[in-house]
Formats: sequence, C-alpha cells, structure tokens
Amino acid sequence: MTAKRTAITCAILAAALYAINLPLSKLLLRHISPTMMAALLYLGAGLGLQLLTLGKKAENPLTRRELPYTISMIALDIAAPILLMFGLKYTGSANASLLNNFEIVATSLIALLVFREVLSRRLWAAIILVTLASILLSFEGEGAFQFTRGSLLF
Repeated sequence: MTAKRTAITCAILAAALYAINLPLSKLLLRHISPTMMAALLYLGAGLGLQLLTLGKKAENPLTRRELPYTISMIALDIAAPILLMFGLKYTGSANASLLNNFEIVATSLIALLVFREVLSRRLWAAIILVTLASILLSFEGEGAFQFTRGSLLF
C-alpha cells in the first residue's frame, strides 16, 4: 500500500472513530462517571497508538526547551476529555453534536489568533460553511426551517 493510500485510509478511519465517539460515550455515561469515561477513551487511544508504534524507535527525543509545552499539552489533554464528558452528560445530544462540529472552527481560530497560523482559502471556506450550518441547525423550530416528510418548509 502506498504512503498516500495509507494516509487516506488512516484519515477515514480516524474520522469514523471520532464520529462514533460522542454517541457511544453518551450511552455509556448512563452507567459510568464522566472521569472514568474520559480515562477509558484515553486508555483506548493509548493502546491503539502502542499497537501502531510497536518496534518503532522514536525519531526525535524531547528536549529540555520543549518540556513546558509538553507538560501544558498533557495537562490540557487530561482536562479536555473530562470536561467534554461532563458536558456531554448534562447536555442534549443535538447540542453536543453541534458543538462538536463547531470544534474545527474554534481550533482554526485559535491557531490563527494564538499561533499566527496561515489559513488557506479552503479552510476559510470550511470555517464559513460550518459556522453557517451550525447557525442554521441551532434554530429549534423557531420558524426558520422545519423539515417535514422530506420537504423543506419556510
């Protein structure tokens, strides 16, 4: 398998696994605590990465200069899924799904504003489309759009 095909396969698999994360987590949160759910998600991710890296040597070891960034990343990576699971437990599925889809917009804007990343035209188009779709979908029967038997009513 070529490197490009492997990358595409991994990207599709990652997207599929990410897509089922919230619905399955929402179901499991009925039976386990949000912190345990976050821990199980990280355990699964860690085991998956361990399988992918079996027998491979680390390319570049961390340097002392990178240590504060690494510690910050670890702290945020611990807090984020715990907060996500608490939020998921106490909000509706529709709100959680909307916020999850809007994550790409927030991440891109953070990259732009904090890290001074350059955003491509395609990414700007995606940000605008996701924002508009999120705004459209956030109207719950307020008269904006209503779907009935396959037709769009205004």
